[in-house]
Amino acid sequence: MSNRTLPCWLALGIAGLAGAGSQAVAADYTTIVQSAAVAQPAAEVWKKVGDFCNIGAWMKLKCVYTSGTGGLGTVRQLAGRIDEVMVARTAHSYTIAQPASKDGFHATLDVEPAGPHASRIVYSMVYDQSNLAPGETKQRYRAQHIRMCAGALEWMKQRVQGR
Repeated sequence: MSNRTLPCWLALGIAGLAGAGSQAVAADYTTIVQSAAVAQPAAEVWKKVGDFCNIGAWMKLKCVYTSGTGGLGTVRQLAGRIDEVMVARTAHSYTIAQPASKDGFHATLDVEPAGPHASRIVYSMVYDQSNLAPGETKQRYRAQHIRMCAGALEWMKQRVQGR
């Protein structure tokens, strides 16, 4: 063995030893997409629901910025325990990630035009369900997120339509 290949073999051996004691679990990503039609133009809807901490009102949780002012890269904290960072933003959408979550949770709030006086509020999420807590079932975890999302969409629709 030449002196040039020795570091490569050592690195491979160390990598193999590092992974020998761990049990890899294959990711099992799932998505949830829900929407609500509203009789308002997208720009008007976004003015009413697009603030990054409005989630506090929809989800009935305390929301504070721990970093930033509501734009890309802003970190919000929900209920004093869940940190979310804004990782993408457009004129009528934003996407968040939960860096500390074991499930790789990401979600997007988007308001899509559906005509000159109509739009759709779309809330979508993706997460890895392979790392659920002991005793947690995929179905129960999913149902919890669907209820949470449906409640948020209903709150937004009511707010947009002035109810």
